[in-house]
Parts: sequence; C-alpha cells; structure tokens
Amino acid sequence: MFGYVTIYKPELKVKDYYKYKAYYCGLCQTLKEKYGFTGQMTLTYDFTFVTLLLTSLYESESRMSMKHCKVHPVKKTGMLQNEITEYAAEMNLLLAYYHFLDDWRDERKLTGLSGIHALKRKASAVIRKYPKKCRKIYGCLEELSRCEETNEKSIDKAAGCFGRLMEELFIYRRDQWEEGLRRLAFYLGKFIYIMDAYDDLEKDREKGNYNPLNFLYEKEENEVYEEECRQMLTMMMAECSSEFEKLPCLLDADILRNILYAGVWTKYDKIQKDRKEGKEQKNGK
Repeated sequence: MFGYVTIYKPELKVKDYYKYKAYYCGLCQTLKEKYGFTGQMTLTYDFTFVTLLLTSLYESESRMSMKHCKVHPVKKTGMLQNEITEYAAEMNLLLAYYHFLDDWRDERKLTGLSGIHALKRKASAVIRKYPKKCRKIYGCLEELSRCEETNEKSIDKAAGCFGRLMEELFIYRRDQWEEGLRRLAFYLGKFIYIMDAYDDLEKDREKGNYNPLNFLYEKEENEVYEEECRQMLTMMMAECSSEFEKLPCLLDADILRNILYAGVWTKYDKIQKDRKEGKEQKNGK
C-alpha cells in the first residue's frame, strides 16, 4: 500500500492519537523483532489501519510495553502488540517485497533490486506460511502488470486488480465477517489505487509511464477531469465506509472512523493545496 490510509490528527482526541501511535510503534517493533532493520524499513501507516481494524473486530487482547527506539532514543514510547500485529507485519513485509519485484521488473530500478535481495529470504518464509493467500496476491499483481503492458484504459479494471489484492491482505480468518471485510478492503484498495494514480499523473506523463487516469485527463477539460476523479474517490470511500459500519467494531471505533472519513483525504487535500500554490506562483501571484 502507499501510505494514504492514515489519521487526520486535528480531529482526533489526544488519548486516541497516543493509542494510534502506540499501535503504529507496536507494528514497527514487531517488524524489527521478526525481520530486523530491513523489515522495519517497510513500515507503512496502511498496515496500522489493518491492525486497528482486525484488533477491533476480533477484540484481540493487546499488551502495552514501554521501549526505546531509534526515533525516540531518550524517552521510552508506548507500544501495543498482539497476534494481529504479527499478521499485519507479515503482510506488510510481503507487499513491500512484491512492490520491489514490480519496480525491478517494470522500470529496472536499482532500489527494487536491492529491496529484493534484502527481503527475499524473509518474504519466502511468509509465502511458505500462507501459500494460497500469496498465490492470490501475486496473481492480482500479475493481472495488474498485464493492464500496464496492454495500456488498459479502464481505471475500474486496473483499480479492481488492486482491490482484489487488498481483500486477501485483510482476511485474517475464514468466518462470518469475511464477506464484509472483503467488500471493505476491495473498495479501499480501489480508492488507494486511484489516489496513487491521481497523485502520480504529472510524473507519469513526464516519464511516459502507464497511468490509467491519463486517458481521462486527455479526453476531458481540466475541471471535468478533477470532478470525475473526486467523484470516483468519494464513491469508493462511501462504499468502504458503509461496509465498515456493518461490522461490530466497537474498540477504537473513533480512531477507525477518523481514518475512513477524514484521514484518507489528507493526501488529496495536500495535492490540491500544492497545485493551487503552484498555479499562483506560475501566474506571479
């Protein structure tokens, strides 16, 4: 994932902010304990959300510890960990590894090659532990790669590949909540993919890289393009949030709602602000 699924701090209670931070630091610590410094470097906010959601849904008992870390070398910081944290760490590492594979295969990025070498042994252990899940995730990435190779014009088709990938990441147990979790993850995955394409459009156009929003951008006036992107993103999060409200998540529900209703829009608002400031500077205002 790409770091879009995070909190909106101004609307979060202080106690909830520190609890969110404790889950984030707990995930970071788990990555360090299981996979060392290289695993720790793959940490994303997105999997903190996975940890929070699944912990709330399954009411997993978390343990709080106070530890030093490189970011907080003087004062100890609170860390919340449980069995969900370990699962999230495994999926976090796995997706990072697949991302490096994609970078090396598609663009021959040296960062991709170095990432593959750094994580291959660790990712192989995760793949052996979850063979069926990993086959499905890799299959979604292969389908997404074919969309890029054939210059697929349908944003819905390309985003759907990532949505189905997200489904597998969110399924911790095969139970009565699986169907709802899959729908939530599917729409969240589509939102992330569209947001990432929206964020990278200018860079991708300059480099000649595939971006499914490029076809809409070239076809429509700028105002129409912006409105259609906003509508797509809003629709995805409306469906995602609707599925969340059907789940019996009471623990940390305020934090989860903050993320789904406000936090996921943080990057979009920043893009809008940066583009507005860029236009003003260009016009000499």
